[in-house]
Amino acid sequence: MEHNTSLHMKKAVSIASFRNDLKKADGFNAKIAVMLTNLVGSMWCAYAFTLLALAGLPDALSPKGTGFVPWFAQTFLQLVLLSVIMVGQSVQSTAADARAAQTFEDTEFIKNQVNEHTDGGIRSILDRLDRLDAIEANLPKRRATK
Repeated sequence: MEHNTSLHMKKAVSIASFRNDLKKADGFNAKIAVMLTNLVGSMWCAYAFTLLALAGLPDALSPKGTGFVPWFAQTFLQLVLLSVIMVGQSVQSTAADARAAQTFEDTEFIKNQVNEHTDGGIRSILDRLDRLDAIEANLPKRRATK
């Protein structure tokens, strides 16, 4: 399994993923919510929000403006971090899904290895023990010594 952030980023913000999410949504309102979530939860939206926030910076720094700290906290952080956090959550969710799928595959493999009806694993050990039992049954019996 690959632990590559760029791989998860591509899956999390892909058009195919968006279409898949849109198909799963039932009803008009759900489809609108999915579209808005995918739009706002994109790095392109974060870039647009950055430009929008920066457009208000000169007014904030003017003599009658609110100043840098309130502008930064109330405008820049709220606008930009909203999208960035949503993208991060989407990437983390995609990575978690990939880890869960790998864990499932590993569990299936282990389950098959300990299944006595599956070739390999414990089946091989049981067959070997059966052969040893057959060999032992054909050996001459020893007398017990006192």
